[in-house]
Amino acid sequence: MTNDSVDDTTAALADRRGMETAVYQPAEDSRLLAEAAIEHARGRALEVGTGSGWVAERIATETDADVVASDYNPAACRQARDRGVPAVRANLVEPFRANSFDTVAFNPPYLPTDPENEWEDWMERALSGGESGRAVIVPFLDTVGRILRPDGAVLLLVSSLTGFDAVVDRAERNGFAVSTVREESYPFETLSILRLE
Repeated sequence: MTNDSVDDTTAALADRRGMETAVYQPAEDSRLLAEAAIEHARGRALEVGTGSGWVAERIATETDADVVASDYNPAACRQARDRGVPAVRANLVEPFRANSFDTVAFNPPYLPTDPENEWEDWMERALSGGESGRAVIVPFLDTVGRILRPDGAVLLLVSSLTGFDAVVDRAERNGFAVSTVREESYPFETLSILRLE
């Protein structure tokens, strides 16, 4: 990553932090995930890292899926519940039983962040993907297969800042077939929604 990319990422992180200090609110990445989920979600669906609950609410109101949400942040769980979405406090997929979901959607923290510039608050947890941008994506990919039903699918948002090929490789090493179902480019990144089966 170039110094300009790092500066752009740091500026984007600071801008998003300034709007909200406790819970991640819908942005362009949320919209992209919601559009993909409305098209692909079915059966029992889980949105991991729901933030405000906006994506989960859209899935619940615009599909026939039975939706539940999770987030590590208790304030995010409250906001999702205020939207009418059942939400549980969870670290990724830990509390869920094996073979529980037909669809799992996740907009992970993905901005690469220098450890010396982290703020150690809830918004930081919602945005920072560690130095590589994959600090949360890797453990998610390593564990999400356990909660998927045999014909289930994962919808995962990936930024070009996180190393798209590295994410695809990790998903494939976990036994997933990977396809891209949505993609949009912005001045400093390309966002993609991967479908993992």
